[in-house]
Amino acid sequence: MKIITIIGARPQIIKAAAISRAIRNNHADKIQEVIVHTGQHYDENMSKVFFEELQIPRPDYNLAVGSGSHGKQTAKMLDGIEEIIMKEKPQALLVYGDTNSTVAGGLAASKLHIPLVHIEAGLRSYNKAMPEEINRITCDHMSTLLFSPTSQGSENLAKEGFDLNNSAPYSIDNPKVYHCGDIMFDNSKHFSEISDVQSTLIKDLGLGNFILSTIHRNNNTDDPVRLNSIFKALLDIAQQNQQTIVLPLHPRTKKMMEVNLEKDLMEKVENSNLIKVIPPVSFLDVIALEKNASMVVTDSGGVQKEAFFFEKPCLILRSETEWVEIVENGNAIVVDADYDKIMSGHKELLSRSDLSYPPLYGDGKAAEFICNEILNHI
Repeated sequence: MKIITIIGARPQIIKAAAISRAIRNNHADKIQEVIVHTGQHYDENMSKVFFEELQIPRPDYNLAVGSGSHGKQTAKMLDGIEEIIMKEKPQALLVYGDTNSTVAGGLAASKLHIPLVHIEAGLRSYNKAMPEEINRITCDHMSTLLFSPTSQGSENLAKEGFDLNNSAPYSIDNPKVYHCGDIMFDNSKHFSEISDVQSTLIKDLGLGNFILSTIHRNNNTDDPVRLNSIFKALLDIAQQNQQTIVLPLHPRTKKMMEVNLEKDLMEKVENSNLIKVIPPVSFLDVIALEKNASMVVTDSGGVQKEAFFFEKPCLILRSETEWVEIVENGNAIVVDADYDKIMSGHKELLSRSDLSYPPLYGDGKAAEFICNEILNHI
């Protein structure tokens, strides 16, 4: 069976490692994977290093789309993916998550009547101002096989009219919804031990007790009020607790800090010996930071989850989250970009001594399950 895998953003490259590994280890004689990199993330530090580090096969195609408006970027991807589908004639097309690469892949497949497999189906923020929300909803409704990492994801799809008890054969008109666990949990388990051996970042940075923070969402970086509120809170948390905050920053976030942060606040951040801004790091280094941090403060959906995987409390710098389970279980608090909520949330998490980490995201074998179902039902 030939499948085309669409990737474009850094998290998708990481997620793809789990499926590629399952194919390589157990299904190399049954599945041929053709990898298409849209080039949505084109910085060398944001993509090439990940292929090498995670042992993902080099892409068979790179559309080199780069940045641009949503419309232009998606259109270029759609054009390129359609051409590849017609050339390769796959039995299925596989997409991850909720990026422009995801929706472009979904549109191309559905228009050419190729079964679409959506990994991370059913996630909802219920905030349609987010481009990701539009992408994930659209993609789900074009899919034949939908693999949800959580029971909440399956419930969300049922609310939108999906029949969770459909019988084979499956199609775009008779799709199958699975609650399969999270492939990122597969990856975190697999790469955790490798990170322990290979990552030297904690030692290189001389880190002791620290908080890990990541900020990249446009509604935070591009809004001066929100960005200033976040950095004022981070600075005060660091100073009040005399605790280092490590910030691996996407180049775009760093640029927006220079544009949108108040001058005196920017100077305080730059001059603080407790705020450690570093360039983007590899996935193995991210794991090292997550495993060794005392707390995580992030607007990233993936990092929220990984904090849970490695049993770290988390503050979510958004007004909502797709990963409602970790909030309901008490492991994370949604604080938005609100200074007072960030400060009180930090204080609350520090005071909690009853945090638990039940197996909300499966058994670490989601990728193998997905491969088997693709073979059985495509």
